[in-house]
Amino acid sequence: MTVQQPEPTRWTYLDAPVPFGFAHRGAHGPGVPENTMAAFQAAIDLGYRHVETDVHATADGVLVVFHDDTLDRVTDRTGRVRDLPWSAVRQARVAGTEPVPLLEDVLGAWPDLRLNVDVKEDAAIGPTLEVLARTRAHPRVCVGSFSRRRTRALRAALPPGTATAYAPAEVALLRASTRRPSLRARLPRDVPCVQVPTAHRGVTIVDEAFVRAAHDLGCQVHVWTVNDEAEMLRLLRLRVDALVTDEARLLRDVLAGWAVRS
Repeated sequence: MTVQQPEPTRWTYLDAPVPFGFAHRGAHGPGVPENTMAAFQAAIDLGYRHVETDVHATADGVLVVFHDDTLDRVTDRTGRVRDLPWSAVRQARVAGTEPVPLLEDVLGAWPDLRLNVDVKEDAAIGPTLEVLARTRAHPRVCVGSFSRRRTRALRAALPPGTATAYAPAEVALLRASTRRPSLRARLPRDVPCVQVPTAHRGVTIVDEAFVRAAHDLGCQVHVWTVNDEAEMLRLLRLRVDALVTDEARLLRDVLAGWAVRS
């Protein structure tokens, strides 16, 4: 068994040996809250080159790095992000300590960091496109959404060479194509990765046939959110290309051990 090396690719975002890891919302934990500059720095300190994050737009169109629709769960303020101006959101503190970052600031702070950006609402599409254009960060991001409509809108507007991931309906079609290969003709081209959970509503998504089908189409398979060592190893044996985790230190150690054994 050998470590898979990156094939020649025009996707700068994917120019790394596989398998690799993503720190989910940064390397967060006690004293280091999710989706903050501190969490992204912690991921980099652990050796991560890829992080996963989320974006919303404020009422005045400022693009912030934040997962939830509202401030309520993780900050000392309340209210829907899309209903609040940036002047209000910037006063919020995640876990009472860390400010809500701007995507532009994250991109500027770490020019070599690869970001997986989940666009959470329609209102964030335009600001996402504007920030990526202003920072010229297209080569080092993968832009996706759980909405097929948003995914299509983003793909139509992003310049060539910007990585995107399959939308949920496309994932379902890829899964179905493991039994009916002719369905692959209906899948989008020029999409370099599929990002999925291991299962959804009790239905297995990631198995040997799914990974093989994705690889046959030239797509990497990235699996989220994997926090258990045994499951990490099972997926690595299936030859998935990347794992997304909340347990950044654990995944780092698992991947290091995998590389030594391979």
